Amino acid sequence: MKSANTHKGAALLIILFSIMFLIIAGRFLYIETTAEVEGVNLEKWAEESRTTSYQLDASRGKIFDKNGMVLAYDRPTYRLYAIVDPAFTTNKEDPKHVDDIQETASKLAPILDMDAAKMAETMKEAQEAGSFQVEFGSKGREISRKTMKKIKEMDLSGIKFDQRSKRYYPNGKFASHIIGFARTENGHINGVTGVEKQLEEYLEGEKGKISYERDKYGVKLLDPNEILKPPDDGENVHLTIDQKIQTFLEDAMSSVQEQYKPKKIMAAVMDPETGQILAMSNRPSYNPNDIGDVENWYNDVISYPFEPGSTMKMFTWAAAIEEGVYNGKEKFKSGSYDIGENYRAIHDHNYEGWGEITFNEGFRRSSNVAAAKLAMEKIGPQTFREYLSDFHFDQKTGIDLPGEAKGKILYKWPIEKVTTSFGQGTTTTPIQLMTAATSIANDGEMMRPYVLSKITGSDSDKTIEISEPEVIGEPISAETAKKMRDLLGSVVTGEHGTGAPYKLGDYSVAGKTGTAQIPSPDGGYMTGRENYIFSFLGMAPKKDPELLMYVAVQQPELEPTETGSAPVSYIFNTVMENSLHYLDINPDKNNDQQVKTQELQDVTNMSTKDAVAQLQKTYEHVSVVGNGGKVEATLPEAGTTTLNGERIIVITDQPTMPDLTGWSLRDVQRLADYFNLKMETMGSGYVVKQSIEKGSKLKGDGYLVVELSPPQ
Repeated sequence: MKSANTHKGAALLIILFSIMFLIIAGRFLYIETTAEVEGVNLEKWAEESRTTSYQLDASRGKIFDKNGMVLAYDRPTYRLYAIVDPAFTTNKEDPKHVDDIQETASKLAPILDMDAAKMAETMKEAQEAGSFQVEFGSKGREISRKTMKKIKEMDLSGIKFDQRSKRYYPNGKFASHIIGFARTENGHINGVTGVEKQLEEYLEGEKGKISYERDKYGVKLLDPNEILKPPDDGENVHLTIDQKIQTFLEDAMSSVQEQYKPKKIMAAVMDPETGQILAMSNRPSYNPNDIGDVENWYNDVISYPFEPGSTMKMFTWAAAIEEGVYNGKEKFKSGSYDIGENYRAIHDHNYEGWGEITFNEGFRRSSNVAAAKLAMEKIGPQTFREYLSDFHFDQKTGIDLPGEAKGKILYKWPIEKVTTSFGQGTTTTPIQLMTAATSIANDGEMMRPYVLSKITGSDSDKTIEISEPEVIGEPISAETAKKMRDLLGSVVTGEHGTGAPYKLGDYSVAGKTGTAQIPSPDGGYMTGRENYIFSFLGMAPKKDPELLMYVAVQQPELEPTETGSAPVSYIFNTVMENSLHYLDINPDKNNDQQVKTQELQDVTNMSTKDAVAQLQKTYEHVSVVGNGGKVEATLPEAGTTTLNGERIIVITDQPTMPDLTGWSLRDVQRLADYFNLKMETMGSGYVVKQSIEKGSKLKGDGYLVVELSPPQ
């Protein structure tokens, strides 16, 4: 018989268990009714737990040259990873994970340039640790599309790819200091230098987002409740850079870099009527696709102030002419100029001088004494200082590139006022010199330089923003500008002119040489025939300049018989001659004589024999393309205004490659364009060699290489 205590204990347990049951049941009932635990909504928590979301990359805007050639764009790259969790496979006949680690490693290793044993060990260790997937370090990232497709064709189970974007520059070092570069940080591409940095607000895109529900392996459910916000791609940027002219410049600078091994080269080509920069480059340069070992980040054309040397004299002479105090036939005693007590006299580069010479001859000879006399005695130091400001030597040009610096006008002491007149002491950047020179090339109007042509939408050709030429000053009159171009022309063609090496075959040149001294770390200036910055600031054609160009070469390694003008003139002459022909500018080597022009008559459908005979009555150079009996076309086209000395190309109905020897680049370009030939040039001047033999059949989309050489 059970005691009363036993019954009481049993009753107490029943009550306790009943209370516990009611509490638990009540809790379940509460959770079922409210779907909430400790303030957490279980339905929302479950949805979030099985929902995955990630950002969708927006394409960064492309960068184009002025003719539509792509200079920078986003290129897809791929990250390789291996799924090693066997549980991911539900059907052994169709494995979803890496089912044979050794075989997979042996096939991937040669393609990724990795060690197969190490790859296998990496996958095996991850699998044993219970990891779902594993990556393979830097060798498994930024894989090209070609390599990705090659791996996919192997059909290796468990090998997957994630796509990422990387900024790509298809032309390597081409205009790299202008374009700059962008790099990927935390999954986002950011501009670091150049246009990539300057126009970040336009180029960068806004990422999109996608979210959906998935299972524990990340596989999307049949009803995933997908939400998509599309990415907004960046805008496209169009530059004023002309790919052809930039190529001329890059090739010429590379040749000089290889031959003369200078410390620096700085060069740019500008349209002086608009301020558009058509080409700009520096050496050392860099490849924005590989920024691991860069010697020079700076765009020296806009960011390297230095004492310009005698190129500054063109502005001293321009100021004197504008002030009405210049008489080019007036004579002065060359050799030395006495500044006053406590100062050493300044000298011409020929210490003894050339006796009494005119100021015009002083300009041709690049006389420091002539410059000093003009600035101090004719113009006056105060007025000359005002002209320096009028030419904007005390301010930045405002070019639309990051990192622009400005020079410094040293004008406190008498010696500084004198030396500034011929380019010592005071410093400028190359772009400041070029901007000031636009006033001489452009009939007095000084233009702001710029590289941004326009911005267009990412998915259309709609123009969002466009750059317009901007006049930023008129330091001299059109009359003064014309007189200065004539003086600058005499530097190249006149007796005793220092610019003789800069003569072109087909075009007149106006320009000024510079030999800038380099400050020594120990004080004073460096000595030695190579320790200078040799430069030339020139424009062509002289009468109405279409192009303005500056070239500076610092401390080249010269042969004993060479002067500093050798590397500078090679770059200037090659680029200027080829560029003017490429732009189809009429030659003007007879610029000072009356040149006859006439409209080209229409000889199409005439017999070749009769057409040639008729054309030869007017034109000195008539070249026939092919052996056909009938004329199909002429280059230039009928009705075009032509010069007597211009080459007329007659295309027959059976065209074959003519002998191009002696042809100008412009003539060859016309032929190549007509037959849709891809053309590459080497050198400057006139054709001496051609890759397609005379008499060969002309085929569209062919490839023509011509070598040019200056006339002997």
